Amino acid sequence: MYRRLRDLREDRDLPQRVLAELLHVSQATYSRYESGGLDIPSGALIALARFYHTSIDYLVGLSDNPEPYR
Repeated sequence: MYRRLRDLREDRDLPQRVLAELLHVSQATYSRYESGGLDIPSGALIALARFYHTSIDYLVGLSDNPEPYR
């Protein structure tokens, strides 16, 4: 899951700071989300799925299909 979050961010050439601002957390907290040092709250997962136009299942590795549910 954590690798997928980093890959999505890096594919868009975004710094961690941008995602931290989206989630209203510090850059250090977001960094810990990506490294697996902190569990990601469900509200943050929802926001990330919306931001990346994907499903939470894809973010957490339950699906390899990046398409969001309709």
